[in-house]
Amino acid sequence: MPQLIYVILISLVAALGGFVFGYDTAVISGTTEVLQLFFGMSDLALGWVVSSALVGSVAGVPLAGWFADKFGRKPALIFAAVLFAVSAVASAFPPEVWFLIAARLLGGVGVGIASMVTPMYIAEVSPPKHRGALVSMNQIAIVSGMVGAYAVNRSIVGWEDADWMVNVGWRWMFGMETGPALVFLLLTFFIPETPRWLAKQEKFKDSMAVLGKITSPARAPAAYDEIIRSLHEEEGKMRELFRPGARRITFMAMVLALFQAITGINIVMYYAPRIFLSAGIGAGDAYSHSIIIGSIMCLFTIFSLFLVDKLGRRYLMIGASAGMGISLLLMGLAFQQAESQGTLLLICTLAYVASFSIGMGGIYWVVVSEIFPNRIRGRAMALSVVFLWGGNFLVAQFFPWMLTALKGNVFFVFAGSCLLCLLFIVRFLPETKGGSLEDLEAKFFLHPGED
Repeated sequence: MPQLIYVILISLVAALGGFVFGYDTAVISGTTEVLQLFFGMSDLALGWVVSSALVGSVAGVPLAGWFADKFGRKPALIFAAVLFAVSAVASAFPPEVWFLIAARLLGGVGVGIASMVTPMYIAEVSPPKHRGALVSMNQIAIVSGMVGAYAVNRSIVGWEDADWMVNVGWRWMFGMETGPALVFLLLTFFIPETPRWLAKQEKFKDSMAVLGKITSPARAPAAYDEIIRSLHEEEGKMRELFRPGARRITFMAMVLALFQAITGINIVMYYAPRIFLSAGIGAGDAYSHSIIIGSIMCLFTIFSLFLVDKLGRRYLMIGASAGMGISLLLMGLAFQQAESQGTLLLICTLAYVASFSIGMGGIYWVVVSEIFPNRIRGRAMALSVVFLWGGNFLVAQFFPWMLTALKGNVFFVFAGSCLLCLLFIVRFLPETKGGSLEDLEAKFFLHPGED
C-alpha cells in the first residue's frame, strides 16, 4: 500500500503536465471573439491563431519522442513546463499577430511533449492492476485544466466592460497559465526517473532503487527481471513498427489518434463560446456553458477510472463512439432552434462530451502507452500522437469557416466521423487490460501473428 500511494503521488505530479496542457488548449476559446476585433482578423486568420498551437504540438511530439528516449522522461516533463511558462507570458503581451502565433507555437511544443510523455511516464511507473486508472488520471488533469481555463475566462469577462475585454482582458486569460506552469516545473524536480528508462541506460542500481519504491518487495525482483529481458533485444528502430505483423498495431494507433481529433471534441474545446454565440445565446451564458461542459468532461473522465480496468478499453470505446455520433446529430438539430431552445443545444453538447470523456478522451492515451515495446515506446508514441495533433490542426484551422458556411449542418459532418470511428474500433482495436507492459509487448510485437 505505501508503494501504491507513492505511485499515485508521482503520477499526480506528472499529470500536472496534463493540467497545464488542458489550460493551454482551452484558454483560447475565451479569446477568439476579442482577438478577432483587436487584430481585425478574418475567420481563416483566426483559425491560424487558434491552430498555431497545434502546429507546435505536431513539432513537439517527435521532439518529445527523441528527447524522452535520449535524456529521460523526467527531463522531458521539465522542458515542457518551461515552454508552458514562457508561452503564457509571451501570449499575454504580443505586439503583433505574428508574435502571438509564435508564442502559441511555443506553447504547442510544450503541449506536444506533455501529451506524450505524461502518459508514458505514468504507464512506466504503474503496476499492471492499476495502470489503466492511473494513466486515465492524465485525462482528468487535462479536462480539469480546461475547466480551470473556462472558469478563469468567465471570471475575467465579468471584470470590466466589452472595450476592456478587447484591449486587456484576453491578456489576463493567457497570462494566468503562468501559475500552474511554474508549480508543475517545481514539483517535477522531486519525482524519480522511470525504472524502464534507467535500465535502458544501464543504470541498473538506480532502476532497482526506483522499483523498490513503486512496487512491493516481493514483486520488485520479478518486475526488474521482466524489464531486463525486454531490453536484451536489439535497440528498437522505427522500421520495426512496420514489419509484417507489427504494422497492424501501428496502423491502429495512428488512425485511432486521428479519430480522437476529428470526431468533434476540438470544436467544443476551442470554440464552445463561439458556437453558443452563433446560435444566438448571450455572451455571459455562452461562457458559463463552457464551464458546465468542462465540468461534465471532468466528471465522466473520473467515472471512466472505475470502468477502464474492469470493462476494458475496447467496450468503453465502442459505446462512447456511438454516443458521440448520436449526440452530434442531435446538436445539429438543436442548433437550428437554439434561439428559442438554447438549453437543448447545451444538453446535447453535454451528452457528447460525456460520451467522449468516458471513452475516446482518456482511453486513447491508455492504449497507446501500453501497446508499444519498451525500447521504442517514445518514438512509437510520437508517431501516433503526430496524427492526433495533425487532426487537431485541421479541425481548429477550418472550423470557424465551416461554422459560418454550414451553420448547424457542420455537426452532421462530425457525426459521420464518429460513425467511421465506431466501425474502425470494432474492426481493429485490441483489448489490453490486465497485462504487464512486457506481456503486451510479447503479444503484439514478438509473436503478433500475420497481417
